[in-house]
Parts: sequence; C-alpha cells; structure tokens
Amino acid sequence: MPQIFEVLMLLCFGASWPVAVRKAWKARTAKGASLPSVLLILLGYAMGIINKFVNGQITYVLAFYFFNFTIVGIYCLLLFRNIRLDQKRETRTV
Repeated sequence: MPQIFEVLMLLCFGASWPVAVRKAWKARTAKGASLPSVLLILLGYAMGIINKFVNGQITYVLAFYFFNFTIVGIYCLLLFRNIRLDQKRETRTV
C-alpha cells in the first residue's frame, strides 16, 4: 500500500513537467525560470533513485522516479539552450 501512495506522489509532482517542457521549447527564453531550483529537483529525484537501490526496493515505483528524472532532465537541457539563446539575443542588440 505505501508504494501506491509513493506513485501517487510522483505522479502529482511529475504531472506538470511535460507541460513545462513544451512551454520551454516553444518560448525559447529562460526568463522566469530558475535553473538552481530545477537542478535541486533533479538532485531530489536522483536521491530517491539511489535510495531505492541502496535499500533494495527495486519495484515498479522506480520507473516513476526514472520517468520524472528524465522529464526534468529534458527541461534542464532546454533551460541551458534557452539561456544560450537569450545571451545571443542580448549580444545582437548591443
């Protein structure tokens, strides 16, 4: 039963990330985004994954951690791209 609640928690946390990825892809700007916050979330998912392996709790729940980690990782890569695009735009206007 605790695994069901853990999956529900991961689904709740992960539900908005695909939308954020789409928005970041289309916006092509990092304005309003916080890279440190995203990196902290990524670290949190990594710690959850490590915890599962260390405690030998390798169950279907692990797939949800990996999915969320992957989606947040994609968002993080898009932020780096968008930061670079913002910098290019700033140098062109100067």
